Amino acid sequence: MPTIVHFDIPADDLERAKSFYSKLFGWKFEKPIETMEYYLIDTEDLEGKRGPGGGLGKRGSAEQKITNFIGVPSVDEYLAKIEKLGGKALMAKTAVPGMGYLAICMDTENNPFGIWEENEEAR
Repeated sequence: MPTIVHFDIPADDLERAKSFYSKLFGWKFEKPIETMEYYLIDTEDLEGKRGPGGGLGKRGSAEQKITNFIGVPSVDEYLAKIEKLGGKALMAKTAVPGMGYLAICMDTENNPFGIWEENEEAR
């Protein structure tokens, strides 16, 4: 069953946001690409088991909010389902090279969310 696999947090001040979330929840941040203003977030559940991963990056616009990404077997298949059910795509299927594909969508209540397909052959 599809579930949340990743979340993105936009921030105006990355250092302030990292400090806030690491002190509040104990989250760990890693910068995988030095030239990119983006940090990966490691989380754990209350028993210490690995939780959903996240990301922290520069806010692109004032309207940008936290976005949850739901893992799906096929972004193409789910984009069609979303449209059929009255939702819409805000950002078309996009490759994250070597990792997978994502798309940003809007549900019928005007809530944004993302869908994510793991695929190491994404280009």
